[in-house]
Parts: sequence; C-alpha cells; structure tokens
Amino acid sequence: MSATETLDALLPARAVFHPVVDLGTGAVVAVEAHAGPSRGPVRFDPASEDVRRAVEAARAAADLGTPLPLQIGLRAETLAAGEDLLGELHHGLGETGRRPHEIILCVTGGFPPARRPALTAALSALRRAGYLVGHAGLGSAHAPLDLLVDGTSYLVKLDPELARGALTEPRRAALVASLVELAHRLETHVLAPGMATGDQVMHMRESGVRLVQGPALAPPEWRPGMPVSIPVAAEHAPPARPGAGLGPRVSEFTLPAVTLPHTATADEVLTVLNAETGATSVVLVDDRQRPLRTVDRTRFLLKLSGAYGHALHARRPAARLADPPRPVPRTVPAIAALRAAGAEDERVYDDLVVVDEVGRCLGIVRVADLIRAMSR
Repeated sequence: MSATETLDALLPARAVFHPVVDLGTGAVVAVEAHAGPSRGPVRFDPASEDVRRAVEAARAAADLGTPLPLQIGLRAETLAAGEDLLGELHHGLGETGRRPHEIILCVTGGFPPARRPALTAALSALRRAGYLVGHAGLGSAHAPLDLLVDGTSYLVKLDPELARGALTEPRRAALVASLVELAHRLETHVLAPGMATGDQVMHMRESGVRLVQGPALAPPEWRPGMPVSIPVAAEHAPPARPGAGLGPRVSEFTLPAVTLPHTATADEVLTVLNAETGATSVVLVDDRQRPLRTVDRTRFLLKLSGAYGHALHARRPAARLADPPRPVPRTVPAIAALRAAGAEDERVYDDLVVVDEVGRCLGIVRVADLIRAMSR
C-alpha cells in the first residue's frame, strides 16, 4: 500500500451514502449523502459549515456518477439564516451538475418560534427554485406540524428511534400510524430511516410506509450501484385505510424520476439505464423541469440491441427513440390515473409522469403499482 493509500485509509471518508429503498418494487429510488468531517479548518459559523457539508455531499455523489435523486439534510436554523446562505447553497449545488428537481433537501432539527417567518420564506424560495423539500425527525423534532402545510412537502422522514420502537411499543406504534395517516392525507411520501432488522422493516410496511433506509437493507460501505436486501415479502399487502373517499391519490405511488436534459444522446440514456437497473424509464425535461419525452426502458434497449442499433442511434438525440410523456397531476385519484393509462393500448404499462401545478416533473408512477393497489 502506498503512502497516499495509507493516509486515505486513516482519514475519515469524504461522504457516506444510504439508499432509499421502495418496498413496493425493491428498487433504490434515491440516495442520501452525508459529507464527512472537514479535512481542513472548520468554519466557525455553524450555518456556513452546514452549507459546506451539504455541497460537499453533493460533490461526492457527483463523483460516483449516480443519476438517482439525491437526498441531503440541512438544519432548519441554516435555512432561516438569510438569503446569502441560500444563494451560496444554490450556487454550490448547481456546480455539481445537479438540477434542483434532482435534489431532496430534508430540513432537520427544531427552531425557535421567532425564526418561523424566515424559515417559511426560505422553504418557499427553495420550492420556487425547483428543489424537492422534505422534513426530517417527524414525531420528535421541535417543529410545529403545520409547517408541513406551509407549502408542498415532498417527503416526511420519521424519527429513526420512533420508527424502530414502533415494533415493540404500542404507544409509539400508535403515534407512527397517526403520522403516516397524516402524511398520506397531505399527499406526502413517508420515509422510515434507521431500520436495523427485517421485523422493523416489515412493521413499517404494514403501517403504510413504502420508503425505508437502514442497515437491514444495506451495509455501511454501500455505494450507488451496489445491491440492497429487501427483508419483506412482496405480496404482503398494507392494511386499507378508512375514509379514503375516492381512494388514494396518485401522489402516494409517486417515485423519484430519473431525468436527463431533453438534449441527451441515446448513449447518455443507455449509460444511465445500465447504471440503474431498477429504472423503468428516463424522463427528458426542459430547462424548467417540464417533461418533454419519456424513454421506456424495454423499447429503448430493444432498439439499441438490434442490427446496427447502437451505431445508428448512440450519438444522436435520445428523443428520437422516446415517446410523448403521459402527465398526470399529483392530486388526481389513483383510479383516475389507472383509467388514463388504459386509454392507450400500445402504452398501457408505460410509466406515468406526475407533474405539479405548473407542469414540472415531480416523479413517475408505475402502472403495475396502481393495478396492485386498485385490485385489493
């Protein structure tokens, strides 16, 4: 081992990564990144250091080349510190090559009531820029629940200790069940982190949680592209929820989309599909994150695997081999989205693209998920 390799082994890792696993499909749908300690002088200002670590985490993920959406944590106090820090954050994340809609910024920790207006303004600014915003520590953080309704929260992340304790402690289980029900009614994803055993994962799935993280699914040395373990039976159905009205909204089945610019070549799309074997489609978006075309994995690979397929298409725009997107608003009932999918005989099983009020891509919905849910 060289001196450089020895030094690298002794120094802390630049970043650690945790997969966000969808229990419905067994696929990794996003990657959470945490930057390691600074190897240089630490900045005294906690908010500035928080931004530095967020940007460093994004850079480390960029070095690995993963196209999956990236989840990064930021303290609530940091976001409330002012526009200058938000500008620094936006600039730093942009330099990594990530577009805002490919990043989930998860707000962590509590804040004093006097900071509420500044935090609300910061969250609104991030959403306007296109970032997906999440809230971490639900159930234990010193933050009011109505913060979730100040804007469209993409994700709520349960407190890890609360999620783990729900397996054996009935009162914690009741609190988790109520938080999951609240999130579903707000049409927001729920993520259960820190799952240490298969039984804990199973219990979260029975509670209606679809996204999970933790050592039960991946080892500490996990990196994007490595496999994950799913310790639950795929056919195990979550209980029906009362008071569903027209049934669940399509937002409950929305998964992060793998996106590329609409100018991407077929070779760039092929690289992404080879790197992320769980991706069923790639959404080609414009500069405003609006879907312009969708690349279906199966049809695309068939075209490239044919005679001279790669030679004919690799360097040309992938849009030539793509189809018009099938957009659905995030607020429509899942049954309505399923009927819309069935209206096109040739593309019945193509992924649907979920969009917000101004047509920006929020993710995709797999038709098979809708069929399973509606058949119960």
